[in-house]
Amino acid sequence: MKFPPVFTITPTIAKLLYDLDVLKAGYALHPVSEEQAIRLRRASLLKSSLFSARIEGNPLELSDVDQAHEGDTDKHTIEVSNLVSAYEQLSAILGQEVTVDGLKKLHAGVLRALSPDAGTLRQEESAIYNQAGIAVYLTPAPQHVRALLDAFCAYVNTTKDTSPVVAGVSHIWFEKIHPFLDGNGRVGRLLSAYILKKGGYDFSGLVPFEQYLEQHRDDYYYFLGQDRQDVTAFVEFYLTALLVQANISLSTVHDTGKPDTYAHLSPRRAEIMHLIEDHKLITFDFLARRFRAVPPRTLHFDLSQLAKDGLVQKKGTTRGVVYTVKTP
Repeated sequence: MKFPPVFTITPTIAKLLYDLDVLKAGYALHPVSEEQAIRLRRASLLKSSLFSARIEGNPLELSDVDQAHEGDTDKHTIEVSNLVSAYEQLSAILGQEVTVDGLKKLHAGVLRALSPDAGTLRQEESAIYNQAGIAVYLTPAPQHVRALLDAFCAYVNTTKDTSPVVAGVSHIWFEKIHPFLDGNGRVGRLLSAYILKKGGYDFSGLVPFEQYLEQHRDDYYYFLGQDRQDVTAFVEFYLTALLVQANISLSTVHDTGKPDTYAHLSPRRAEIMHLIEDHKLITFDFLARRFRAVPPRTLHFDLSQLAKDGLVQKKGTTRGVVYTVKTP
């Protein structure tokens, strides 16, 4: 991959950014009590840590994390515990600016008691592997890593791009440099969280965007394996992850006791309904980009079933078809 990555603010990205700003403003107008915020932040912190670890193959469930105790020697528990500590201390570890030394310190905490290479830049060739263990992207040679990281840090610290875009671009950029032998994904997601927090888009620590990435792991790995300088598609995916998870998390925060309208649907169909509600009108191509790992035939079947259930209305013909929520 050529560096630095490039991207375009597409109409889709502009709409996602607008929706995030609306959600951010709405949350600011209706904050929760401090007591409730502390409890919710703790739950979100555990989810961020657990789901970031699960993306890498950690088998633990949320109930396992809740029951974990200090001094636990199980490597999976240590992995999650390390991430909890890293998320809690992000600002203290990285400071006001992202530096190579700060990234090494963050990595050292993530792999504490798990790897002898904790906090050390790789000195050998590496690759990004898919879930089947097949190398899908060959990373830059180790002698180039330091210079690439210096340029990466300069972008993060000086760019005028809006924080959610910076978080997305920096995440895919960092993963493509792949500066460590192990732990790059976990450090990259921590770095995204730091950028969102610094830019005021962390929703007071209540949105574990890592949960969406874990639930859409196939799509996530698809983008990580692409050897393209243009990362626009990944930025769209990342912003969608943030927006969808923010909607879910903040609706829970301000739940008034009303049942979820789509609770009876499968998770994917419920997400389709929420996407249609958020965007008013969507095309099939839009959905296909959101669910890259789902065969088109399956998505068409989902839409036909939602229409059969009286939830979705199809408008237009052939290439002009759009879908909207069916009103009574």
